[in-house]
Amino acid sequence: MKRTTHAASMMTLCVTLSVAAASLQAADLPADIKALTGTTTRPAGDVATGNFLRLNQTMFQLYGDAGKIFAANIKARNPVILGLFSGAGGRFILYRPGMPPLEAPSVPISYQLMKSVGHSTMAISEIVMPYLDNAADTSWRGSMQMYRDQMKSALDSVDNVPMQADWKPNQRAILANNIAFMDDCLARNVIAYDALQAWAKKQAPFLALNVKWAADTQVGHWMGVMAEWKKLIGADWNKTYAASNTIYVARQNNVIFSVLAQFFGPEAINDRLILIETVSFTTTPEDMMESLTRIVADRSVGQLFFGSYHLMDYELMGGNGRAAIIANAPKYGMTPFLPPLVPFGSKQWPTLISGGSGPATIDDLLRP
Repeated sequence: MKRTTHAASMMTLCVTLSVAAASLQAADLPADIKALTGTTTRPAGDVATGNFLRLNQTMFQLYGDAGKIFAANIKARNPVILGLFSGAGGRFILYRPGMPPLEAPSVPISYQLMKSVGHSTMAISEIVMPYLDNAADTSWRGSMQMYRDQMKSALDSVDNVPMQADWKPNQRAILANNIAFMDDCLARNVIAYDALQAWAKKQAPFLALNVKWAADTQVGHWMGVMAEWKKLIGADWNKTYAASNTIYVARQNNVIFSVLAQFFGPEAINDRLILIETVSFTTTPEDMMESLTRIVADRSVGQLFFGSYHLMDYELMGGNGRAAIIANAPKYGMTPFLPPLVPFGSKQWPTLISGGSGPATIDDLLRP
């Protein structure tokens, strides 16, 4: 009995000393530390909201972890072709199960040479546009003189560039016209809008030829590569995936996607052949593979929950969003303006296909 009482007394004493020590420590905290200690009671609604939102945040982490497994599984069972945009006319990589990646040879250098000459006219317009008919501001002169010297070096090199002979006079004409326009601007010390228009009109037919020849070079090269790869893949071609990337301005008549489509056929479009829109001209093979993996993996989710393999290729709330727009439009005096509904898994080209009137090619624009 005495021992029990003694133990209880000792315990009470320890607790009292601990509380006192804690109070002493809190009182002795430096002011800068004390300002950071303590917690405030969060409203129950905030805690509940955080609990809900954390589920979505964690979903992305789990999604990323699973994506690595999905990507490995897809490449282990299916050939994959990535057609990436590049300033050199594209980059094609073939992934075959159990084999190292195979990268195709580049487009002939003449493609880049013609593209560079064509782009030189665009660069001049970037120099002059902010200063049109503004004699008071001549801050453009340094940039123009520098580019004019580079242009002259290129003109002097035309005979020696690796390009078929009958294409060289066109390069010489574009470069010479560029230099003549820049010399005129420098001599007059002003960039006149009339002179700009005359120069642009003069250059258009020459530029159109460069565009045509560059496209012929690019397409001819990649169609040859794809023909070889289709033979190489053989019976597995019908389970091969392919993807190419594009930004907004290059999605219509996208060259790489269009070449791939010739070999995959219409039934593969938006199924095994995917056009991935991005916000930059170039992307990495790793990012492209991740995007393709997400698309293919998400399809199984749509199949699992709703019985539609291609449901997740579409904005999930898009159908209900349409209905909500139709319901709300009259409140604002509007008539709903929406694209036609298309079935999940549509094989239409993933670009503008509605047609219409007006010029649709450079040749149309140059035709009298």
